[in-house]
Amino acid sequence: MTDDEARPHHGRGKAPWLAGLAGLVAVGAGAGVSVARSVAHRIADEDPYRDEDFELLGADRSVIVTTPDGVPLAVREVGPPDARLTVVFSHGFCLRMGAFHFQRARLAEQWGDQVRMVFYDQRGHGMSGDAPPDTFTVPQLGQDLEAVLSVTVPRGPVVLVGHSMGGMTVLSHARQFPKSYPNRIVGAAMIASAAEGVSRSPLGEILRNPALEAARFAVRYAPNAVNHGRGATRSIIGPVLRAASYGDEKVSRSVVAFSEKMMHETPVTTMVGFLHALEVHDETAGLKTLAKVPTLIACGDHDLLTPMEYSREMAVALPKSELVIVEGAGHLVQLEQPEVIDDALVRLVERATPSKLVALTRRLKERARHHG
Repeated sequence: MTDDEARPHHGRGKAPWLAGLAGLVAVGAGAGVSVARSVAHRIADEDPYRDEDFELLGADRSVIVTTPDGVPLAVREVGPPDARLTVVFSHGFCLRMGAFHFQRARLAEQWGDQVRMVFYDQRGHGMSGDAPPDTFTVPQLGQDLEAVLSVTVPRGPVVLVGHSMGGMTVLSHARQFPKSYPNRIVGAAMIASAAEGVSRSPLGEILRNPALEAARFAVRYAPNAVNHGRGATRSIIGPVLRAASYGDEKVSRSVVAFSEKMMHETPVTTMVGFLHALEVHDETAGLKTLAKVPTLIACGDHDLLTPMEYSREMAVALPKSELVIVEGAGHLVQLEQPEVIDDALVRLVERATPSKLVALTRRLKERARHHG
């Protein structure tokens, strides 16, 4: 498209394609709401997480990592800086690092001083800086992950954990930085993710809806128009994300409120900008690299955004993988049934670092015997 085509015409102050946006949005919103109604989740009467502090990560050690193209990424760290292993968490679309709240809370206790955990907000999400819409791509996210690793984990073994778009980030990193595997990156988890575009999912049709196409175009050529219409844009995307978040089991009211807050606080330009990336990305080449290390593939069997066949396909391509299908869970499986995911991550770390931990134990015993 030429610059002339993108400019407003006839002195009306808006491009012709914007004229029909309201009608498209009405159609799109209706489609989103109908999907949401068909899979509405049930809220539990009892709320075990009523008093949960979901801002736990906010108090952890804070670091800013600036990417090569100048975007500041907000990072939080838990555990000793000199821990023998670092686990780095990469969150999904329209979320932030708090999406791993339960993993941060439980695994910090489980691993103690042996493991350091690093969490960060993807570009355009959470506390991280905004970025040009043309950088909202999965390959760019893989490069951002490398920037985080370079600054926060300059040495020592690493296990990568990605949820949804974060899992795609891990795959992208594996494709672009294969020499880091298996010497530096010793294990990886992809939770509710996919190696290629999600257009085959039941919600693919919604993601290709004409109103979103118009909004995507506006992000690039008339960002102010998107901001003015952000309520309408959210009315299409919001119901789809909420509907896909949880399965058919009863869900904690507080957990639902927390996840919806993360989605609501995501800028519309980020939301719209990354939609295309989720549809068209293809990081299947990263599977060849990840085959070198122990992996965890996990998803809910009621996940509409990344249905379990995506996870099954990845597991087939990864000979050292454990496949965990969580019964009754939706896309936010790590928030909905955290114990299952936590246990699987503990097993992954044990599989990824057995020789190091065994060798450490042996040396400690020999030293004790020698001094005894």
